[in-house]
Amino acid sequence: MGLVQIEACQGKQKKYFSTHVYLLPHQWDIRKQLVRNHPNAEALNHLIHQYIADVERKELQLWKRGKPVSLEMLKAELEGVTQEESFIDFFAREVKDSDVKESTRNNQLSTWQLLRGFRPSVLFSDLTFDFVADFELYLRRRGYHTNTIAKHIKHLRRQVNAAVNKGFLEEQHNPFRNYRIKMIPGHHTHLTPEELTKLELFHPLETHRNLYHVLDAFLFCCYAGLRYSDFTSLSPANIVDIGQERWLIYHSVKTGTEVRLPLFVLFGGKALGILEKYQNRLEDFFRLGDNSNTNKRLRLIGQMAGVDTPISFHTARHNENCILLNMR
Repeated sequence: MGLVQIEACQGKQKKYFSTHVYLLPHQWDIRKQLVRNHPNAEALNHLIHQYIADVERKELQLWKRGKPVSLEMLKAELEGVTQEESFIDFFAREVKDSDVKESTRNNQLSTWQLLRGFRPSVLFSDLTFDFVADFELYLRRRGYHTNTIAKHIKHLRRQVNAAVNKGFLEEQHNPFRNYRIKMIPGHHTHLTPEELTKLELFHPLETHRNLYHVLDAFLFCCYAGLRYSDFTSLSPANIVDIGQERWLIYHSVKTGTEVRLPLFVLFGGKALGILEKYQNRLEDFFRLGDNSNTNKRLRLIGQMAGVDTPISFHTARHNENCILLNMR
């Protein structure tokens, strides 16, 4: 009896893959490439065709991963002797290579960092419904807000879907097929003039001097009505003197539209005082950590300053108009 093998060719090279089917010479139709004169001919033909399909699918998966396919690599994949790539590495590479805004990339990398903290080594085979549920619980125990957790879970889902699309994960093994991301309705909060004054007068203790930068950045955003993404995209070039007056001129990260703000007018020019404080290191002033960790520090500042309103940089975005309207 002889073994039926699949012949794969690449240039002048050949590799043979066993189908584990053994036949007598008269049981194989050379012209039609089919089993014949065998009591289980139909089942054996189906088995052989299925194995050919498996080889072709594995080759396609390798191409989709962007790997140069060789016969040796194909054989190793089919025999299951290759080392599985880390999902953690895949996640980082996808984010770094993506064509997105810098603020979006940093947001997604913050999820990657949290995922590494949760489990330093994650293979594609680890991606299950329970894995996602455990990651959500990990974030909740660390004190993250429900909607912040939802944001990180969505970032994870995005990369899992990318892994499916690129052949690293089968669709039937997608952990998000039946996973429901939990969110609660959001509402805009803003500080009262009295609460803003508390923050302006607050001075962190020596043990918390690292909070000064976050506090000053938040107050600057309150005075100018800036989003976190817009603030962190600023540079000294965005501070422009027109005549004798100082303006903030920038393009919104979210909308792409140009915004011109007369800093000398808003809140009596309080933003100018903060800029003066950082005049020799404005580049550093406009650089904060990731949004989630910065907001955690900001909430700590609010608690220490006796501010009842839960604050975040999103609060600053809506604070300028609310307070100016209340002061009319």
